[in-house]
This record gives sequence, C-alpha cells and structure tokens, in this order.
Amino acid sequence: MAFLISLVQYLVKMALCVIMAGVGIFAGKKLRERKDAKTEE
Repeated sequence: MAFLISLVQYLVKMALCVIMAGVGIFAGKKLRERKDAKTEE
C-alpha cells in the first residue's frame, strides 16, 4: 500500500512539473510574439 501511495505522489509531482513547463513555454511564445509585433511596426 505504501508503494502505491508513493507512486501516486510521484505521478502528481511529475504532472505538476509538466504543467509548469507547458505554462512557461506558452507564456514565452506569447511574450515573444508580442515583442516581434512591436518591432515590426
């Protein structure tokens, strides 16, 4: 049972890391697009 609990904790932590990375990549792309739009003008 302890193994199952630790496995679930590990999966939750991994999912949170993946979500944070995805948010970072998305935010970076949006900021870059906005900067590029300003430089084109």
